[in-house]
Amino acid sequence: MSHLAIHAITKSYRRRKVLTGVHLDVPEGQITTICGRTGSGKTTLLRIVAGFLRPDGGTVAIGGKTMCQGHIWIPPERRRVGYVAQDGALFPHLTVAGNIGFGLPRRQRRRAVDPMLDLVGLPGEYARRYPHELSGGEQQRVALARALAAQPDVILLDEPFTSLDPGARAETRQSVIHALTAARTTTLLITHDRAEALSIADQVAVLRDGIIAQTGTPPELYQHPADPDLATYLGEAMLIAGEVSGTTAICPLGTLTLRTTPPPDGPALLMIRPEQLRLHRTLDGLPAVPARVVHIAYHGHEVLVQLTVDGSEPPTPVRARAPAGTFPEPGELVWLTVTDTVIAYPGPG
Repeated sequence: MSHLAIHAITKSYRRRKVLTGVHLDVPEGQITTICGRTGSGKTTLLRIVAGFLRPDGGTVAIGGKTMCQGHIWIPPERRRVGYVAQDGALFPHLTVAGNIGFGLPRRQRRRAVDPMLDLVGLPGEYARRYPHELSGGEQQRVALARALAAQPDVILLDEPFTSLDPGARAETRQSVIHALTAARTTTLLITHDRAEALSIADQVAVLRDGIIAQTGTPPELYQHPADPDLATYLGEAMLIAGEVSGTTAICPLGTLTLRTTPPPDGPALLMIRPEQLRLHRTLDGLPAVPARVVHIAYHGHEVLVQLTVDGSEPPTPVRARAPAGTFPEPGELVWLTVTDTVIAYPGPG
């Protein structure tokens, strides 16, 4: 297990700057995910850590040992880094056992196979199969077993679940995270799936405009996004104009309490998640505001309800979640309350 430190990494392709100064600490024995929009430089950063690309500047260190900095350059085969590609990249002419043991000293190969297959949740009988006899999810688990067999200091995963169908993706993700947690391997995983990033990691970093825009635990990032763009990127969010006064803000949804240190009194954007809105068919003395149901999007276990708040000019569109079976109908008048506190960002003056 080793701490991974990335400091001031820059990289350009011709005249296009991809990374403009990335700083990131990946704690020892934990899983860190990097998420970001397509083209944000996630794979470039991962390949720099692996040693497949040279950065234009900056430092990568593993366990306190510098891998690259200026004239210092440790090649990939000497970095003790395991790399799992999107498609697993198994050798088609080798069995599962042959893939897992590839690169290990001959005397260690047989001893490594069964423990690694157990770790990734595949019975020992899989050892005799070939990659074409495996599902996509099973291939990814074998690829992880191969990477872990060499006992690397750091594991790098490049969007390992992207090519899988939803059912296999969930099962494979659970098996992979279980194996990484059990092995206590320092892990850096990149994904474009924000929900995936939040659900599997000890730490999440968002890569934007060539730098890490925010780093923290999944609850920290979801509940306290640093700016409106991150708020909407990390999940469903409404940005509603309001007026801050002290620790509260007035908006079409009523007077709301602010979650963090508020911006100066005056115009603001209030960040509210759909799950914070509660729908009521009767007022019952609640400090609620009236709203009209516009549309219902059914998602099985819940519905996403689109509404407009009555009495606001122009009409304020909002979204709320409701349990399946209890949701209102389009055109119905309901009452809205906001649970918990909200985030305020300085608004236009």
